[in-house]
Amino acid sequence: MSSESLQPAPALCRRTLLAALGGAGLAATLTACGGSDDKSSGSSSNSSSDASTGSAGGAALAKTTDIPEGGGKIFADQSVVVTQPTAGEFKAFSTVCPHQQQRVNSVDNGVITCPAHGSQFSVTDGSVKKGPATSGLTAADIKVSGDSITLA
Repeated sequence: MSSESLQPAPALCRRTLLAALGGAGLAATLTACGGSDDKSSGSSSNSSSDASTGSAGGAALAKTTDIPEGGGKIFADQSVVVTQPTAGEFKAFSTVCPHQQQRVNSVDNGVITCPAHGSQFSVTDGSVKKGPATSGLTAADIKVSGDSITLA
């Protein structure tokens, strides 16, 4: 008999495996969507006068007329919510709630809401308006060219 322990090696739990796979998928998505613009500093506000970049960032998410003033629209497939806090000003945020990584599912009356625990975020800057979340939504980069909104 050897003196080595006969206990089985610990198995990966499902949560750890899913977190690792999700992280790898997010990294791949961010790499694919990342731009080489030196001016991308996390700001999600882009002027509609940036016509030179057109659709270089990817497929159009929406027309500017699709985003209601004072509200927004959720693009679940791209994990982004685009808002129009004031006329002609467009912002974008991740749909992932920082509280427990659930997805926000509605934008109404200037508020983005997570259904899981009721956290609410501002359409203007993604900041927390109501917890339990303690940090805001992560900004996403978009480009507005003419009447087209694309991921940067």
